[in-house]
Amino acid sequence: MNEEVKELMNKLKECLVDLDKECVLNLVKKLLEKNVSAIEIVLGPLSEAMEEIGKLYEDGEYFIAELMEAAEIFKEAMKILEPLIKSESAKMRGRKKMRIVIGTVKGDIHDIGKTLVAVMLQAAGHEVIDLGVDVDSKTFIEAIEKYKPDIVAMSALLTTTARYMCEIIRDIEKAGLRDKVKIIVGGAATTKEFAEKIGADGWSANAIEAVKLVNKLSAEKDEAHE
Repeated sequence: MNEEVKELMNKLKECLVDLDKECVLNLVKKLLEKNVSAIEIVLGPLSEAMEEIGKLYEDGEYFIAELMEAAEIFKEAMKILEPLIKSESAKMRGRKKMRIVIGTVKGDIHDIGKTLVAVMLQAAGHEVIDLGVDVDSKTFIEAIEKYKPDIVAMSALLTTTARYMCEIIRDIEKAGLRDKVKIIVGGAATTKEFAEKIGADGWSANAIEAVKLVNKLSAEKDEAHE
């Protein structure tokens, strides 16, 4: 990555943290003109900015209004980037189409990372049922019973809400559905160790890794049926 691109990426992150919509959209277009991939823009400066905004919210420096404004700006940027992400991530198609139920867990209204993962999984050829944000265990269980998915994907940006994932997995077990689905988790508040500790089947650091993880689970499912 050359110095000019690096500078533009850093500036883009700053602009989103500062909630400067015009600056964000201009820089996204500039980076695309410089042949930076849409996936790189989203997973780099845009995701980093949203993570920082999440921390500012946790520290009490930003409030719900700022979170919502940041999410709106991100969505505007995604209108430009989404078609490109779809064509870029289509190259990561899995062998078998999986059905995935995805949601941000109860108490957490961050939908940026979760939405990006959903978009990229769809682009990679999988079927995605997006439950939205602030999803409780009852809603996840109802979705498992209704849609019979292969995978349940949970997201959390805040450490306080990540703990609730453990409760959801316990409730899925109590409902007798745990052996029916693979459970994967992600989001800034999660780690590989955390995923193992709560009994999830997988963890991914970002949207690209999430697609790879789902494709891996898909291949394992194929092999099991051969």
